[in-house]
Amino acid sequence: MEAIKMQLPCNFLPQEDGRCGWYEMLPEPPVATPLRGEVKADWVVLGAGFAGLAAARRLGELQPEKKIALIDARRVGFGAAGRNSGFMIDLPHDLSSHSYTGAQDSDLRQIRLNRGAIDYMRDIVKRYAIECDWQERGKFHGAVEPHGIRALEAFAKGLSQLGEPYEELDAHAMKRITGTDFYRAGLHAPGAVQVQPAALVRGLGATLPSNVTLYEDSPVRNIIIGNPHTLVTDLGHLQAPKIVLANNAYAAQFSQLGLKGRILPMYTYGSLTRPLTASEQQTLGGEESWGLLPADPMGSTVRRLANGRICIRNSFTYNPNVRASAQQLKLVLAAHQRSFNKRFPMLPKVAMEYTWGGALCVSRNGGAPFGEINPGVFSAVCQNGLGLTRGTISGKLIAEYALGIKSDLLDYALLQPKPTANPPEPLLSIGVRSTLAWKEWQAGIEL
Repeated sequence: MEAIKMQLPCNFLPQEDGRCGWYEMLPEPPVATPLRGEVKADWVVLGAGFAGLAAARRLGELQPEKKIALIDARRVGFGAAGRNSGFMIDLPHDLSSHSYTGAQDSDLRQIRLNRGAIDYMRDIVKRYAIECDWQERGKFHGAVEPHGIRALEAFAKGLSQLGEPYEELDAHAMKRITGTDFYRAGLHAPGAVQVQPAALVRGLGATLPSNVTLYEDSPVRNIIIGNPHTLVTDLGHLQAPKIVLANNAYAAQFSQLGLKGRILPMYTYGSLTRPLTASEQQTLGGEESWGLLPADPMGSTVRRLANGRICIRNSFTYNPNVRASAQQLKLVLAAHQRSFNKRFPMLPKVAMEYTWGGALCVSRNGGAPFGEINPGVFSAVCQNGLGLTRGTISGKLIAEYALGIKSDLLDYALLQPKPTANPPEPLLSIGVRSTLAWKEWQAGIEL
């Protein structure tokens, strides 16, 4: 079937969204290569996050004679892929609900997909010696309130049913690890990996196959779907017969492809403290480096880094314009400082040095529009809050799917549901924002 020619205006593009500590702690990158003039390729991948980098890499590996173009509006690592908390999570983790596990068959498939992503990423990191603080030390889950402890108990039960290992921790063990007596109970799951996300993304961009050309600082203003497809930037045009959409939350504006009204652009936020002094680290005690997810999905994620900083991640907002306002960032900074102070009252003079927002993409039923959504247009968007693992495996598998390479993992990806339709506006905005407010209220001190 021939592609029907259509215009896809790109009205929403990545913004500054605060100062991301992960990115700003890195050295200055080499000079970017923007798209200039008329460029033709065999494949174009839109978006150089985890999905886009994986798709471009896999296409380059499988078709070394073809010309692959990877294009992004900003520098690699500056956008959403470099703005998360740095967990590659192997276990089910549905941010759209209060449950970490659901139907057993789908959970097992998701575990296989997530671990496939970790295996693929581990091989790349080792092969190219990417310096991204790769740590295979698992993750902790912490609970404070009774409903959080019940959530941990349900999580442990679900892991037992899946045959997954874990260790339950009491308040004393949690204090020994974290240095704070804030947490009343905890759980350690050994399969997750922790990374410096911006460093990982930048390393992936610097080690692409030789037949992949990366165009940075090249915001796409318009996409003309046709034969071939044409991407229009400020300085040029990029044409290719096949395109992979890997722009995640920014794809929610493409109503002509059936994505608008089915996937939701959401924002979450992170902050990094200044480095703790030697005296402050001694006062805190605990282990030098660890990462903790909240028992309540709306609670605070906390990471202590070996460089002496502490990362706080919480707060979700529905931002259909895919940008974080200065007012939102101001409110989030105050929220993060409160969350830090509750957990670390022994560190009263430690302030946040960086605060930022990052776009993610979810659907109401946890589904994703994976596959060929229009002739020659392939979708690897909507990671439902697991950008590092789902983005990586979605990108790898969409390349294999497009080239007809079959596997069990691809079968699992194709089994995931398609996103359900959202209510119309303004009901959607009212519903999402009221649900977020209700869930944050329910989270209580876990936030």
